[in-house]
Amino acid sequence: MSRPSKSFKQRLTEFEPDLRGRERSRMVREHIAARGVSDPRVIEAMEALPRELFVPEALRLRAYDDNPLPIGHEQTISQPYIVALMTEALKLRGGEKVLELGTGCGYQTAILALLAGQVFSIERVGDLARDAEKTLERLKLYNVSIWIKDGTYGWKEQAPFDGIIVTAGAPDVPQTLVEQLAVGGRLVIPVGDTFTQDLVVVRRTADGIKRTSLGGCRFVKLVGKHGWKE
Repeated sequence: MSRPSKSFKQRLTEFEPDLRGRERSRMVREHIAARGVSDPRVIEAMEALPRELFVPEALRLRAYDDNPLPIGHEQTISQPYIVALMTEALKLRGGEKVLELGTGCGYQTAILALLAGQVFSIERVGDLARDAEKTLERLKLYNVSIWIKDGTYGWKEQAPFDGIIVTAGAPDVPQTLVEQLAVGGRLVIPVGDTFTQDLVVVRRTADGIKRTSLGGCRFVKLVGKHGWKE
């Protein structure tokens, strides 16, 4: 008889003591589940992952506020609710190949690593990418590959992807990413101007591209050849 698989929390606490589990549970209960995120795997991953490891030490007391926080280099770690909402929109069931644009501190990357089979993440800022790698290694999340480059080109060598998530706002959906999406796959991306954006879900079906909206949001700019210019 096969042994039952470990929960996300059991996997992570083998390597990292869970010192702030109550705060994390409150965050998930009050700011994520109460606002309509209901995928049990997403809820479990958000309850298990220690967000404080991904923010600067000076801000760790605020790690479980439902707000974005600065992580240096004019970048932020996303609001927990938005991380959960975007992740749920990918509809991951385990085993998928996912592309992430904007590794940042690695928090969204780690959530994806718990939920998918393989994660390929691209980050423009080398210092952020290297710090994220160290945190992921600390948590023994080894199913992630990080590449330092212009993410708007995607990662053609690893395509097609079952899911693509973009953690920065673009003026429009880059066609390069749509082309790297598998049939049946989903792309989640903020689209709009500098101040107001729409969180868009692009689904690639056998009949073409379907596009829906999850509502308004605001992210830092997606800078690159197929996004905003420097």
